[in-house]
Formats: sequence, C-alpha cells, structure tokens
Amino acid sequence: MMVAVLEELVTDKSMDGVIASVKQMPLSAKSASRRIESLSDDVRGSIMSGLSQANYFSVAIDESTDNSDMSQMCIYVRYFDGKEFREELLALIPLEGNTTGDVMFAKVEELFKQHALPFEKINLIVTDGAPAMVGCHRGTQHRLFRQLVAESEACYEDLLLHNDVRWLSKGKALERLCALLEQVKTFLRMSKMRASDDHLAFLEDEMSISNIAFLTDIFGQLNQLNLQLQGRGKTIVDLIEKMDSFTRKLELFHSDLSSGRLLHFVTLKSQGGGRVTGIMTEFIDKLRANFQSRFRDYCVPREIVGFVRDPLSTRSEEFSSLAKTTMSSLDEATLQLELIDFQSSSLVRDVFSAYSVEDFWIGCSEEYTGIKKLALYVLTMFPSTYTCESSFSSINAIKTHERNRLTNANLENCLRIKVTSLSPDIHTIVTEGRSHFSH
Repeated sequence: MMVAVLEELVTDKSMDGVIASVKQMPLSAKSASRRIESLSDDVRGSIMSGLSQANYFSVAIDESTDNSDMSQMCIYVRYFDGKEFREELLALIPLEGNTTGDVMFAKVEELFKQHALPFEKINLIVTDGAPAMVGCHRGTQHRLFRQLVAESEACYEDLLLHNDVRWLSKGKALERLCALLEQVKTFLRMSKMRASDDHLAFLEDEMSISNIAFLTDIFGQLNQLNLQLQGRGKTIVDLIEKMDSFTRKLELFHSDLSSGRLLHFVTLKSQGGGRVTGIMTEFIDKLRANFQSRFRDYCVPREIVGFVRDPLSTRSEEFSSLAKTTMSSLDEATLQLELIDFQSSSLVRDVFSAYSVEDFWIGCSEEYTGIKKLALYVLTMFPSTYTCESSFSSINAIKTHERNRLTNANLENCLRIKVTSLSPDIHTIVTEGRSHFSH
C-alpha cells in the first residue's frame, strides 16, 4: 500500500530510491500468515466443492504428536472430481485431551457437520489406530561406541536405533546390527557396565545369532513389501495384489526353510550358520495366517477387485451378484448385459492394454454406466494411511522446535499448502483482497 501511495503522489523520479527501499521491506509475520490462510482457504474451498459433487469418497485417519507434544489427528479424503482422483487434506485437528476412538469420532462428526458433508457418501474409512511414539535415546555409551566404530574403519558409522514411528526401521536396524556385529562385541568386551556381560553373552550365543539373522532376512522381505505400497496414487487394487503375492511368497519361504536350502535367507545362511529352528518355521506360519485373516473380511470382494484390474475375464452371473452386494444402487440385470457388451467389444480390448487402470476407467465410455460406476467406486477407496503418515513428516518440518508456538490453525494452513495437488486461484485471491483507493 505504501508503494501504491508513493507512486500515486510522486510524478518525477526523485523518489525512486525511496520506493525501491520500501519494496525491499519484509512483510510482517501477520501478512505472511494472512496470505497462507488465503491460499489454504481457497484450496479448502476447492476440496469442499469437489466433495459436494462427488458421488462418494473414502477417508484416511491417523494420529501422531508434533514437536510440541500436541496430538494431531490428520484426516484425508480421496475422491474423483470428474477428471482425476484426488487425495487431499480435509483437516488437521488437535487433540488436547484424550485420544480415544470416541473422542476422535466426535471430532470427525463435528467436522462433517460444520462442512455439511454426509457420512452416507463414505465408502471406506482407513486407519491403523496406532498412536505415534515420540522420544529419543541419548547416552555417553553411544558416543564411545561410535568412536570405536570409526577407529575400526567399519562399513557403517553407527547402529540404527529402532523407532516404531519410522517405516522400515526394524529391518534396517537388524541389518545394521549384523553388519557391525564384531564391532558391537568388541565394544561390549571393553565396556565396564554391568549389563555388558549379559549383552555379550547373548550375541555370542549361536542360537541367538541365528534368530537375529532370520529376523533380518524376513524383515527385509517385509520392507520390500512396504516400499511397494508406499507413495501417492496407489489404489486398493495395487494393495490387494501385493498382499496376495506376498502371502504366496510366505509359502515359498516356509518351503525354503524346511528344505534347508535358504535361497531367500542369505543372512541366516552366512552369519547364522544355516541353523533352522521350529520357531522360525512357526513364525512364517503365523505371519501367513495373519496376512490371510487381516484381509479375509475386507469390505470389497476379491472378485470385484479382480474385475477392476482385469474386466475382460470376469463371468457375468457371479460378478453381478457380488457387485450388487458392494453397491446396492446398481441394477443387477443391466449390469449383466453391460458386461457382455463390454467384454465383446474389440475396441475395449485394444484400449485396455494401452492405459493404466485409473486412466482406462476414467476414459471408459458412458455406454457402460453401471460398470464404470462400480470401478470408480472401488478406485476411490484409500489403500492405506500413507498420505497421513507422510504428512506427519511435513508437520515436523513445519512446526520445528524453533517454531513450536505456531498455532494449530496456522499449522493446518501451512500443511494444506504443502501437501495439496490443487493450484490456488491466485488471480481471484488477489482481486478479492485488493485495496481500493479513493481518487
């Protein structure tokens, strides 16, 4: 505003230096906050507009604590806006008291009422239900161990501290322990702490090392699965396929252990001496049973998921009844006829092989209304809470220890601008916020 006033009053170039100095003045903290709020409000408006027009959407919810030990509940929505699938931050809600399921549901219910969002449009809610852990481990023994490792010219500089908050932590921590096993033993022999003898005895026990080596290998396989499931744009079809594939791999791992070949247990073979115990095979059996039971009661039948991935090999009679169970609004008779026409079309076959699953169904002809509606319904579902989990990293990058007085409202606005795939309408924001001068 000062620049506008000076440019209006000054008719010559005598004040150019003053105007240049004014332009270099930094904005106040409130000015920056207001601009972030304006951008966030515009993006939130676009999200609400998209949700109001969407036929259905899924919700991902997770909770963690920020750098000020404030519990934050992150809520994402996945919906189809008519052109593409969107995964957007709906809200970041502080939980100042208890973080029970009842409290969280009350907060979500209040949010939906505030924005007039109907629960009936939700086709899936995804959450892991696990509160995040906050903390760190410090001690002089850690510093001394690092010094020993540096002097031994080992392949790594330090061990990894396991933390449940961090993905892949268990496998990486075990892998690093095996790589630095000799340095750890040397350090324990030199240590004067009472617990050192017990730790050393554990690491010098052949059976203990075999178990550690086995866990290193199996957690390495789990890490690969986690990496395959991470990232935005993953669909529930991808999740089911990867889970089914890993369940079959577990059968292979069991046979590999039982035969003693250990083709998939390199660490166990090299550092564990190839010792296979009943505990190991039992662990694989329990892990396989866990994967099978975890998805046994999944709300979407596997046949429906398979149809979305490969619609050309589905039988109409069985498929139509399952589709009706998944979406009660579908007409089963019409769906059967649509499917026959759909699978008989040579054009569909050519297009199907040329596009990704999402792009194929987005561009699918409206001639197959029921089939397309079902596919979009499934693809709208969140496969996991990845978007929430990744947002917690962004939260900690925004609300650092130096900025721990950042208000919850400003934190939500900053996070929304950070993670959104939508572009704020800058022209409209500037036009509506422009100051008007009298002449």
